Amino acid sequence: MNSKKENILNESVQFVKGVGPKRAESFESIGIKTIRDLLFYFPSKHLDRSTTLTIAKAYSYLLDGYDGEITIIAEITNKDRIRFGKREIITVSFKDSTGNFNCVWFHGIKYIYDVFQEGKTYAVSGKPIRSKYGDMQIIHPDYDRISENETKSYLNTGKIIPFYRIPKNIKSVNLGDFSIRRIINNVVEKYADFLPETLPEYIIKQNDLFNINDAVKNMHFPISSELFKKSVKRLKFEEIFYLEILIALRKYQYKNKLTGVVMNINNTLLKDFINFLPFTLTDDQKKTLKDILSDMKHQQPMNRLIQGDVGSGKTIVVLIAMIIAADNGYQAVMMAPTEILADQHYKNISTLLKEFSNKHKKDHIQTSLLLGGQNKKERETVLNDITKGKSKIIIGTHALLEEKVSFNKLGLLIVDEQHRFGVEQRATLMKKGKIPDVIVMSATPIPRTLSMTLYADLDISVIKQLPKGRKKIKTVLRSTTKLPDIYKYILDKAFSGIQSFIVYPLVEDSEKLELKSAEAFFESLTKTYFKKIKVGLLHGRMNWKEKEKIMQQFKEHKFDVLISTTVIEVGIDIPNANIILINEAQRFGISQLHQLRGRVGRSDKQAVCILVTDEKNMKYKLKDGLKIEYLSSAQKNIYKSSIRLNSMVKSSDGFKLAEIDLKLRGPGDIFGTKQSGMPELNFIDIVHDTDIIEHAKGIAFKIIQGDINLRNENNKLIKQNLINNYSSHFNYPKIA
Repeated sequence: MNSKKENILNESVQFVKGVGPKRAESFESIGIKTIRDLLFYFPSKHLDRSTTLTIAKAYSYLLDGYDGEITIIAEITNKDRIRFGKREIITVSFKDSTGNFNCVWFHGIKYIYDVFQEGKTYAVSGKPIRSKYGDMQIIHPDYDRISENETKSYLNTGKIIPFYRIPKNIKSVNLGDFSIRRIINNVVEKYADFLPETLPEYIIKQNDLFNINDAVKNMHFPISSELFKKSVKRLKFEEIFYLEILIALRKYQYKNKLTGVVMNINNTLLKDFINFLPFTLTDDQKKTLKDILSDMKHQQPMNRLIQGDVGSGKTIVVLIAMIIAADNGYQAVMMAPTEILADQHYKNISTLLKEFSNKHKKDHIQTSLLLGGQNKKERETVLNDITKGKSKIIIGTHALLEEKVSFNKLGLLIVDEQHRFGVEQRATLMKKGKIPDVIVMSATPIPRTLSMTLYADLDISVIKQLPKGRKKIKTVLRSTTKLPDIYKYILDKAFSGIQSFIVYPLVEDSEKLELKSAEAFFESLTKTYFKKIKVGLLHGRMNWKEKEKIMQQFKEHKFDVLISTTVIEVGIDIPNANIILINEAQRFGISQLHQLRGRVGRSDKQAVCILVTDEKNMKYKLKDGLKIEYLSSAQKNIYKSSIRLNSMVKSSDGFKLAEIDLKLRGPGDIFGTKQSGMPELNFIDIVHDTDIIEHAKGIAFKIIQGDINLRNENNKLIKQNLINNYSSHFNYPKIA
């Protein structure tokens, strides 16, 4: 019987009443091929007409002190654009048989004016207020156009009405809101009960979830808002539950089915090196180091993420792990995203290790650098040292992934700025060893919800504390009109010995973006404001040796000011540079701005970050709470830019900024691009559904921890659903 129902669900939508072959082609163009697909084509929103009021009734509620939202269905009688100086608003007047009221918009004027048409009927929802003239108004309401058929058929029915997204392909075959609703209503009534359950009964009962049949019915045509919320909860839970099952499988199969390297911890060596350092490790660094050393001692392979704010000292912690690996006869590899950063790591690490070995009369640990831009002779020497095992610590870029690179005994892999590398790149490097320990580092703090999803297969250590003596970087937001004063400030500081970065978004002029380039400003500034000081130029089109030369000269204070593009974003360490001016700051994301800010403040001196933008990008703050869906694309960009920039001024905490960034951007491209093969999320809100995510993760990880092959009778449905629906996702070991 179940197989018969399954076959029916897989039949073409053309056999559904009201569809037919021509409309079926249109449905197929948006991914709806079968009856099952149509059942899961959920409304984009609902209109709760069970609380619909007449205008007169709504006004009486308002007079009685009602402070909630209402819905009114009424006809437009007039619309008007009113200008007050530079500001413009739009008012739309509505009427029904009981009275009149107005709606007012302060943003998205052109869009709103075009949307509303006189003589047409709309459902308007929002919180009513009384104007200074005593009449009723709703500011920036939600709204839906109501067709003539719907007005006759659904008005005063007391139902919650679904509204479906209708692309052009569907509209072209004469399908509108009313007809789509009628077709889907027919499908739900006839076939929703045919859907097989996809969650075990014990999970449904323990978590008070709807079964799949009731969930689908109430997603389309909910009897009440409570039942709709329960349906949404079911679908969100299931979606994130199976994602967490996949992640748990990867974590526990990696840990339990693979045997990694076991390393002995030379406590004398460890103590000597830590005491040799010219600074004291912070408590967070010590805790992270303890986590790493514990991993290295066990045969379960380490798979750890170290996330820490800019300048928190992650590199020194992993260097200690690299020394331990070398002491055990293994090679340790660090892969960095840019040649300039890899070169800096190499110089700092090799110098430190040389000084340490000289002071303590210990064997020197040979360190090598592998870059794509090296000459043939230099490259062959490095490759030979790596293959023969002479090089114990190897630092490089993507060049490490090449087939020619063959390690002698790879025991520890470190990926710096892990978000710059894909999962497949990391896996390629891992395959060059037996089962090496793996550490990935991120100076871009990761929001909690992403830690529970995207990185849940990793053990996580967090370094929040900054090294002792560091001062909070002062961040200010200034208009482009203030640039002459800012240049004078930088000049005055240069005369007193303080160096500055000046950052521009582009290398060369672009008519499309209308932004001035670093090269053009270099020419201009060296002939005007900075003609009495030494200025350097750094950009991405230089080869790594040119970049390295410029950075070394800047470090040696041969330049007072370095004009640069975002090539300095990651990891560059110039302790005497304590001012950074970021031009066209609205062009950067929060994490990039935070990374750029982290290029200064690397000493005990007060550092300053100056964000420069047009005044229009400075006016909004998070608390403004605008309904940005009513803004035009240009206005949305201004709003988001304002939030980013003002958040940077308000907070220096990378973890807080990461949460704001996630809310502004949404999960969008986070899944899929940063984590190859991540299933698409249609229901769960990665920003706001923290409780559901955390709860589902706990259940999923507990199941896999106790039944890694899903052989328990209670879990057979989970296993079957994984095989049927998730076999193409992730690079997981097969379930036995």
